[in-house]
Amino acid sequence: MNYASSLTHPVFKIVGETADRLNLQTYVVGGFVRDIILERNTNDVDFVCVGSGIKLAEAVANALGSDVPVHVYKNFGTAHIPYHNFNLEFVGARKESYRGDSRKPIVEDGSLEDDQNRRDFTINALAISLNAKTFGELIDPFDGLGDMKKKIIRTPVDPVVTFSDDPLRMMRAARFASQLGYDIEPDTYNAMISQAERIKIVSQERITDELNKIILSPVPSYGFKLLFHCGLLKLFFPELVLLHGVEYVGNRAHKDNFFHTLQVLDNVAKVSDDLWLRWAAILHDIAKPQTKRYDKEHGWTFHGHEDRGARMVPGIFRRLKLPMNEKMAKVQNLVRLHLRPIPLAKEVTDSAIRRLLFDAGDDIDDLMKLCRADITSKNMVKVDRFLKNFDLVEKKMGEVEEKDQVRNFQPPVTGDEIIRIFNLAPGPIVGEIKDRIKEAILEGEIRNDREEALAYMRKVAQEKGLLA
Repeated sequence: MNYASSLTHPVFKIVGETADRLNLQTYVVGGFVRDIILERNTNDVDFVCVGSGIKLAEAVANALGSDVPVHVYKNFGTAHIPYHNFNLEFVGARKESYRGDSRKPIVEDGSLEDDQNRRDFTINALAISLNAKTFGELIDPFDGLGDMKKKIIRTPVDPVVTFSDDPLRMMRAARFASQLGYDIEPDTYNAMISQAERIKIVSQERITDELNKIILSPVPSYGFKLLFHCGLLKLFFPELVLLHGVEYVGNRAHKDNFFHTLQVLDNVAKVSDDLWLRWAAILHDIAKPQTKRYDKEHGWTFHGHEDRGARMVPGIFRRLKLPMNEKMAKVQNLVRLHLRPIPLAKEVTDSAIRRLLFDAGDDIDDLMKLCRADITSKNMVKVDRFLKNFDLVEKKMGEVEEKDQVRNFQPPVTGDEIIRIFNLAPGPIVGEIKDRIKEAILEGEIRNDREEALAYMRKVAQEKGLLA
């Protein structure tokens, strides 16, 4: 089968001509080949040559133009060329062998066959020739094309060896299955089960990178279920696995919070590509196992799980090597607030709306997406009622925000002004006056207006004996 018609960009002809001039067998390989066959957009292109990939990259950069940079990584035998919208990676064909206690391979020069043998999955072991005589010809020794038609993930060689050599490939199997909507071939999945413990030799950063790609896939619950059932998930994310299970007292049970969480994640994925909103969906009920109680009158309760969950977020982010910055703060805020709009759906007051807008700030729109996603009842009448109530809450939010402007609230009177006006030393009284002004605005006693705030400030000062 020939794919020359898929390689119309001039860069492929230039690489092929350069390779012929250097007498190097050269191929475009891996994910780029897979994605052009699947008609998926991709800008990352991997080239393999039988020889020096660095030598080929340097010659290609010269052929592309004198101002085209080439970044050489001699320790890895690779080179990178950023060219227009492409990331071009060059490497020499190689074969790999592994020691039992490490996922770092011993690398030697090899043939194209050796290079394809070391690939993780058949769908990533495809190569297309770029040399003039065979330009566009597909080399597919493991029937990766057939696996694409059957929509399965399969390793080129014995999956136990593949996963034992590089355990990260088990995460990648779940990731590709989730991204593409493929099944994992039974022997390959059984090897994931038998080799799951090997994931412990992989750095957390690399595990989390694959996990984030699963979270960003179209139906992320699929990838999580694969990780859960093969035993990988519990090894690096035990808090999530603890959500699994249903407990009964008599005939009264709570829902399975693990599968509920995955449904919420899928619901969020339908309306947002924001990784951190999706993480908030994953963590919104994370403290339910710790807060679960049975009450004879009310049944199963999880009082305070939103606050405890918010306190758990930094520890989970730190262990999973997720960023400890404003992204984490956003997730923490969404977890803490995810129950707040629910009572508002029953009784919408301006004061409660102002406080929610104040506490949520720029996260308010994502908070409402999370709240809508959290409605997973099979009772469609109940779901419809909740969603209509949330419509009313959002309408009221718009009205209150337009009138009172409390989202990302900035005090209309600063502490420095209070100190100057009343000739005070910095101290608790300054903070108390500021808090009284803020509370008056949030309660609707005064508008979020400087003149009204100054007048209210003088009233408070008089109560405190600061004015004659």
